[in-house]
Amino acid sequence: MKITLSKGSRFRIMFILAILDALSIACSFFFALWLRHDFKFNVISETYIETYIKSIGVWIIVSFIVFSLMKLYNNILTFAGQDDLFRIIISYGILAVIGVVGIIIFDPNMPKSYYILGWILSFVSTVVIRFSRRTLKSVGHLFSSLHHSSNDESIMIIGAGLAGRMLLREYNESDKLRGKVACFIDDNPEKAGCRLDGIPIVGGRDKIIESASKYNIDKIIYAIPSGDGKTRKAILDICCETGCKVEIVPGIYQLVNGQADTRKLRKVEIRDLLGRDAVEVNLDEIYKYISDKVVMVTGGGGSIGSELCRQIALSKPKQLIIFDIYENNAYEIQQELVRKYPHLNLVVLIGSVRNTARLDYVLSTYKPDMVFHAAAHKHVPLMEDSPNEAIKNNVFGTYKMAKAAVAHNVKKFVLISTDKAVNPTNIMGASKRLCEMVVQMMNREAPNTEFVAVRFGNVLGSNGSVIPLFEKQIAQGGPVTVTHPDITRFFMTIPEAVSLVLQAGYYAKGGEIYVLDMGQPVRIADMARNLIRLSGYEPDYDIRIEYTGLRPGEKLYEELLMDEEGLQDTDNKLIHIGKPIEMDDEEFKRQLERLEEAYKVEATNMKDIVAEIVPTYKRNNK
Repeated sequence: MKITLSKGSRFRIMFILAILDALSIACSFFFALWLRHDFKFNVISETYIETYIKSIGVWIIVSFIVFSLMKLYNNILTFAGQDDLFRIIISYGILAVIGVVGIIIFDPNMPKSYYILGWILSFVSTVVIRFSRRTLKSVGHLFSSLHHSSNDESIMIIGAGLAGRMLLREYNESDKLRGKVACFIDDNPEKAGCRLDGIPIVGGRDKIIESASKYNIDKIIYAIPSGDGKTRKAILDICCETGCKVEIVPGIYQLVNGQADTRKLRKVEIRDLLGRDAVEVNLDEIYKYISDKVVMVTGGGGSIGSELCRQIALSKPKQLIIFDIYENNAYEIQQELVRKYPHLNLVVLIGSVRNTARLDYVLSTYKPDMVFHAAAHKHVPLMEDSPNEAIKNNVFGTYKMAKAAVAHNVKKFVLISTDKAVNPTNIMGASKRLCEMVVQMMNREAPNTEFVAVRFGNVLGSNGSVIPLFEKQIAQGGPVTVTHPDITRFFMTIPEAVSLVLQAGYYAKGGEIYVLDMGQPVRIADMARNLIRLSGYEPDYDIRIEYTGLRPGEKLYEELLMDEEGLQDTDNKLIHIGKPIEMDDEEFKRQLERLEEAYKVEATNMKDIVAEIVPTYKRNNK
């Protein structure tokens, strides 16, 4: 496992190593002569002293030549291992032969025990030098410390394991890095009080804040790439309180390739503070069922829709159709995909999912095998003020899209839903619950099309999500606005959300609602504070947090599964299935007709009508 060094660093360390070899050989043979005379220097004859002085320099040069030929100075960039030991043994075998020949030719008249003891002590010292990384690093650190200035960053590394050691070695050996590792933090109690290559391991996570102050730490590096999400969140939460710059080592797979160096470090992001591991899906399965298919994505220019298009493009579909009413978003994703995937058969169409004639034309012309339906209004406060638009676009856009899919023999139809559909307190959530009901009804009526819904929480970085809003407020100097100090939400990243959608399409048998195990909900106030700290500010000191009160239709917490749905596992342990809820399809159709008539005349009691159809919809009158 290698770390690339500059030529200056490489020659400096080779020079240090050669000096150590020369000193160890000289001391070994002098100690052998001293031992031969029972540690009594005054009884050693002048002849022996003169012979030692004349011969030891030559022997050091011969040893250096043999070591160089055996490449003992080439492997300083790797951890010493069996290969290094084998090379040392061969080197000393060669030196033994050379030594015997030299004794025969030159007859230096030294005691035989001197040669034997000197050879043994020299061999041991060479092994110790090569395998004692701590000794070598300490000397190297002292040598290179002349290049450090008082302005260099003082660094704390979290994790005294392989990744931490690799980072320490790079900081010690690189000419280009201006930083000094001051201490390690590791939760393993057996490591507390020890040293790693001369750097103290001061204790566990409870010592982070104290040590940051004690060692005047400027930067903290989280170097536990194999740690789980809960551990990462707990430690990074503490790191954020120090006011230091915080960076994180990449994934463990990059360690295998020897890439855990400072060039791969990244800033800590909000997703690192979710407290759970990233969702993993079987990409081979997903790509296999999408490959060579005609795939249509409605709302393909939006946050989720555009990421769907990116991941679908990777699986080499026969054709990808992006359908969106907003031309600017559609244009942006079109240009991105054309640039990245020049051979992709891409069609970008403008249109509304509410327009039946447009849908019939598109589906009859392009004949998609599967549809991912991401087109929807999703902003809770806006929909509270325009409930008829929420019903028109979300419910009837889904219904018309679903009927068109059946009419044109689409094999799979995947609805993008939300946790706000569970026991909704706002019209947006209630409309998405109606969409789920539409999908389950259509699945029962159309055996040739598999209808499923995918439900997840808030998506980090999506249009209108809280993170971009917070970042904008922080950039403006605050305040950061949070509706309530106790409000919580489930969060996931856009790639996770899309992976779940694609996995649901693979699992689909019809009628399911797929739910992601998203771990524990996150307090929005805590997220705001962490984001302020990650931006280099102190909450409530540099940037104020202001509580504005719950908005109309907003509730303190979200749920992912309705009680009556139950829960089933899938092969992916983080993805579950909610069982379909029994309902009267004919009655539901009559209710849909009533809703359609209501939005067409701009009914003022739309929320009351929806509450009659969705029993779990509890209107929030705030």
